[in-house]
Amino acid sequence: MQIAVVSIFPEMVGLVTDYGIVGRAQERGLLVMHCENPRDFADDVHRTVDDRPYGGGPGMVLKYEPVARAIRAARDELPADSPVVYLSPQGRVFDQAAARRFAALPGLILLAGRYEGIDERVVDSEVDEELSLGDFVLSGGEVAAMVVIDAVARLLPGVLGHSESADQDSFMGGLLDHPHYTRPEKIDGKRVPAVLMSGDHARIARWRCKQALGRSYLRRPDLVRKLDLDSEQRALLDEFLKEQGQVYNPDPA
Repeated sequence: MQIAVVSIFPEMVGLVTDYGIVGRAQERGLLVMHCENPRDFADDVHRTVDDRPYGGGPGMVLKYEPVARAIRAARDELPADSPVVYLSPQGRVFDQAAARRFAALPGLILLAGRYEGIDERVVDSEVDEELSLGDFVLSGGEVAAMVVIDAVARLLPGVLGHSESADQDSFMGGLLDHPHYTRPEKIDGKRVPAVLMSGDHARIARWRCKQALGRSYLRRPDLVRKLDLDSEQRALLDEFLKEQGQVYNPDPA
């Protein structure tokens, strides 16, 4: 997969490929990433990419020409029909479904905003989709772009060491992940659940499913309510909640 990031701070974005899973993906040739800096497409000697907003107000706005040119340069390097995604607080929230959708593409262009935003005409003419990390403010879209790259890279075939690792991640089945344990068996008086050392794979799978359902309901009940639970899942959730002295409430209102 090829990913291009349009950013006035390309060195910042480039750090995502220096470590961990994303770095391994690039080393193996499974991910090719490069940046386009709008400053390289500015007309003046000072490489100006921003200006004051029409109508007044604080801050600066990224100019149309250098940003649009950088996006078009990125398009020229990527497979045809690679979508342009603007990391913006105006977009819908990025989630695992979006990560899966992007991972199935041959190419992706991520546009990182800065300052008060980007000239809206860039969005109108060049952007296919807007995404946000959530309802909070960042100084720029570079961090958001790095998050998207990390989430997508781990879904590319051959990137993770174990073929089932991505399938078992949180949110892959619409739920939070189950608890994990490793050696030692006992620490500070707390033991690893006996079922995980039983060698009974069916019991372990059942326990993990119950824990994922239960902790999702306790921490993110909205995730559970969005799912169409089958009879076995509902029974496991009821069992978990009974152990916690709670009952399932399908209607939070």
